[in-house]
Formats: sequence, structure tokens, C-alpha cells
Amino acid sequence: MKISKVEAFLLTSPLDEPLLLPFYGGERTILKRDAMLIRVTADNGLKGYGPGPAHERAAREINKTIAPFLEGRDPSQWKTFDFPGEIELQKTYRAVEVAVIDLAARFEGAPVSELVGGRKRDRIKLYGSAGMYMSPDEYAAEAKAIADLGFTAYKMRPARGPEKDLETIAKMREAVGPDVGLMIDAHAWWRMGDKSYSQETVEQLARDAQPYKPYWFEEPVPPDNHAALKHLRDTGSVPVASGEHEFDEPGFMDLIDTGSVDFVQMDVCCQGGFEMGRRVFEATARKKLRFAFHCWGTMLEVIAAAHLGICWDADVVEWLEYPCHANRGKPGMYPFLVADDVLKDPLPIENGDLVVSNEPGLGITVDESVIERYPYQPGPWSIFKIDSPPETLAVSGDHSVLWVDPESGE
Repeated sequence: MKISKVEAFLLTSPLDEPLLLPFYGGERTILKRDAMLIRVTADNGLKGYGPGPAHERAAREINKTIAPFLEGRDPSQWKTFDFPGEIELQKTYRAVEVAVIDLAARFEGAPVSELVGGRKRDRIKLYGSAGMYMSPDEYAAEAKAIADLGFTAYKMRPARGPEKDLETIAKMREAVGPDVGLMIDAHAWWRMGDKSYSQETVEQLARDAQPYKPYWFEEPVPPDNHAALKHLRDTGSVPVASGEHEFDEPGFMDLIDTGSVDFVQMDVCCQGGFEMGRRVFEATARKKLRFAFHCWGTMLEVIAAAHLGICWDADVVEWLEYPCHANRGKPGMYPFLVADDVLKDPLPIENGDLVVSNEPGLGITVDESVIERYPYQPGPWSIFKIDSPPETLAVSGDHSVLWVDPESGE
């Protein structure tokens, strides 16, 4: 069996109308969400699938550089492929590698987990991820709705000012009771212009939140400032999580080796792939920390991450992020229909755990009709207007570019 074709399909799930989300220091507008479906086809007609980085640069890299490299190769030999290139191109290649492994596993009649380490369990704990820039009462209602779905933890994104954020944490705890984890994804606290929270504000908020037992504060300070993360962790007020903005493997190793976090986070489908993920897991275990997948794409990304996660014990790889979108009446943040529709069947969830199939490959059936149903629409998916200093910035799906000018795209 040889690889005959490698294809990257960019997809767009538009909102019916822009979603305006005011925050402490500005306003965020969400216009759409993009996704990427990678398909690798063999000369016998068998196909493998994977999620990819949802942006144009990655699509060009796959279709122009990575596809010619892989075509004609035996997918079962994926471990021996020595793909050249700079770090961002390598990250894109590792995303394609997931689809190559899926193809090889389907051919061998084995689940992907058996090819990437061997499963130690058949399920992984999920946290329901939603909540963006709402009122305290709205956050509390959503937290309860997510918990009522069976998730044992809920992650939200606060940005309404220190007093409102503390009120939100208190009301969420009251709504869900003592046993549901409350994860505070505070990545906005350092993106508010002049109103960005200082280290002192963050540390005071962590102390004030202690009675409500937040499960973690995620990126409460700029994530490249490992010393600031460690300082917060060393106060003992709240567990600290970070990792989704680490640029390279040395960054992850420094985050781990310096003890800057309690929870290491990585999006394996856009930050370096399965093999790098395994090395991050090993370092996490060595330092007796815990790992929690960052997962912000489609259900195809969720299941791909799960196959790697179950190759490790739950006391190392503990959590998998499950994005909860308001699709067809479900509770959650804005709609992102293609996130669900990329799979023909919903993923099996039992008591807050994702149950990972033992069927060949990723154990799922991709609905290729999404390629026609969700045609790609160029442009940023989210725009930030910051009050002071006045600034308008856009976010694309390219994690290597944190902020771009919405007019020039640079």
C-alpha cells in the first residue's frame, strides 16, 4: 500500500450574525469558526483522516510541500519518515502525520492508540469548555447546564474586571455545588490594553477565589513569562495551567522543569504532533505534574487526542478538553456546526468520560459532505477592539501569529 494523495480542506462554519462580546477594556466580535480536514488516500482506495491547523498557511504547506513528500510512501513506515523544514512547517507536518497513522491503523485493523504507544485504558476524563465574556449569572447558568450534561468540570473565560470575575466564580460554585471542577481560562487578563491585570491583581484574585476552590487558573499572566507563572504557583493560592501558547519543545521543557505550572497543556494537533506529545508527557510525569489536553477544534481533534492520551495513566494525562458549542439547541458558547458535523456519529460519552473505540484507526466515520457544506471563507474569525490604547486586532487560526491587523492581515 502506498500513499497516492494528501489533501487539506479548509472549512468555515459562519455565524448567522456577528457575536459581540464586551469585556473589561474592549469588545470582541466573533464572525465565524474555521476548521481543517486532512485526508490521506492510498492506492488501494483506503483513506485516513486527521484534523489540521485551520488557516491558509498550513493548507498551502500541506498541498504544496508535504503532499509531494508523502505521496508514494508506505504509510506503515511513518516513523521512519524524515521530513525536513523549519519549526512551523514541522508542526503542520505532524498534523498530517495523524491522518497517515489513521490510514496505517485502518489497514492493519488496529486502533490508532496501538500504533502510538499502546492503550492503558479505554476512556479519558473530559472537561466541558465554553463560557465567554458573560455576566456572572449567565456564567452560573451555563456552568450548571454543562454539569447537567455529565461533565465533571467546566471551563470558562472571564474578562469582566476583577470584582465581576470574583463574583462569577462565586456564583458558578453556588450553581454547580462543591464537586464540579471550575477551570478559569484567564488568557484575556493580559490582553486588555491598559486594563490588563497586573501580577498583584492576579495574585489577589487568586487569594480571594480560594473559598470557591477553582480547579485552576489558566494563563492568568502572559504565558511566555514562566517566572510570573511560577511566582503565582508558589503562592499556593490556586493551581496554575499553561502551555497552549508555547512555541516549541524547549518552551514546554522549561515550563515543566522550572515548575511553573501544576497542569501542562498542549494541543498536539497544532503544536507538534503525537511524538512530541509523548515527550511532553514523559517530562510531565518525571516532574510529577499533570497533563490536560488543550483542544479547541472539531470532534475529530478530540478523538485524535484521546487515542494518544489513553496510552498513559490517568494520573499523568488526566484531562481532555471538550469544546461545548451551542449547536442545535445544546448549551455552550457560539455555534460551530462543522465541529460536530465532521463525524457521522457523536462521540460516546459516559459519566463525563470519552470512551475510545477499539475499532480500526480513529474508530470514527468522517462525513466528507462537510467539504461541500462548509466552504471556506477567508478572513479572521475574531476581532478585538481595545479601548486604551485604542487598537483593533484580529485573530486567525494561525497560532504562530497571535495578533494580526484586520485590514492588512499582517
